[in-house]
Amino acid sequence: MIEEKLNSLNKSKFRSSFKLKQKDIEYVREKGLDKIKEHAYDFINKRLAPAYPKNDGKQTPMKGHPVFIGQHATGTCCRTCLYKWHHIPKGRDLTKQEQEYVVDLIMTWIKKQI
Repeated sequence: MIEEKLNSLNKSKFRSSFKLKQKDIEYVREKGLDKIKEHAYDFINKRLAPAYPKNDGKQTPMKGHPVFIGQHATGTCCRTCLYKWHHIPKGRDLTKQEQEYVVDLIMTWIKKQI
């Protein structure tokens, strides 16, 4: 399911334009994938999982952390994109399973980048 979704996202000119820069790749290697995954869970829990995230649509920076770039690449940057790309409804908290799906998607994208 993750691979199919990444293939679908890759057909989008906008989503496929996101790539990790060398400094992002070095950051991932320095911190390790487990730590990056912890960061991903933290970001998703605070910025995406609430039913009505603060500044929804603008809460995910376009740079500054590999997870942020991965969120834009995977359509998991805001609740509107999450609904459009993954059919996860707005207006309710994300379930634990949905949060795991989002993190797995982002981490798979990051692993492909490095």
